[in-house]
Amino acid sequence: MEFEQVIRDRYSCRRYRPEQVDAQTIRRILDVSRQTPSWCNTQPWHLLIVSGKAIEEFRDQFYKHAASGATPKPDFAFPLRYEGIYRERRKVCGVQLYQSLGIGREDRTAAAEQSLENFRFFGAPHVALLTTEEDLGVYGAIDCGLYVSNFMLAAQNFGVASIAQAALASHPEFIREHFGLPPTRKFICGISFGYADPAHPINAYRTARASEAESTTWVE
Repeated sequence: MEFEQVIRDRYSCRRYRPEQVDAQTIRRILDVSRQTPSWCNTQPWHLLIVSGKAIEEFRDQFYKHAASGATPKPDFAFPLRYEGIYRERRKVCGVQLYQSLGIGREDRTAAAEQSLENFRFFGAPHVALLTTEEDLGVYGAIDCGLYVSNFMLAAQNFGVASIAQAALASHPEFIREHFGLPPTRKFICGISFGYADPAHPINAYRTARASEAESTTWVE
């Protein structure tokens, strides 16, 4: 696909068909993604690609953990607050999502249930769990952010849908314990991926983007 079209077509997929992406396609995505630039070429990212029986076990246990009311303890602090335009953008995104599912503003139970679908990976047959080394600090995390973008664009290029999930970063210790990761590997986010279910209404809505005038200042 053309680069511009890949960027414009990509969206956050929240419902997937059950069939797996073949290993060769996943490796092509990884091969493109590894070209991501990083500070001093440190390449701090490491992925766990979870599929098959492993993802079903992980999906079930992670959902139960999150639904139990476990206190979120992310490795990297979540935003302190959303104010002004950031609050408005977040609100519009949430309203659009719930409207696509027929969930009303006052139906907090249904909204909470939908939020917990993050921990089922929205039914995706694969999830990539991304970590960085503790000593590399915030810049290692920034480099991983670049990797996440390239991974999702590479996936789109090969016809694979995806979604980056910061929600999974709420419980990094659970992930480390489940997969036996060392404490120095700090969790960034998950990327659920697979083939989109085009018939599901949640995949029909698209979020808006700010104009160039809103996000850019020219100095000459």
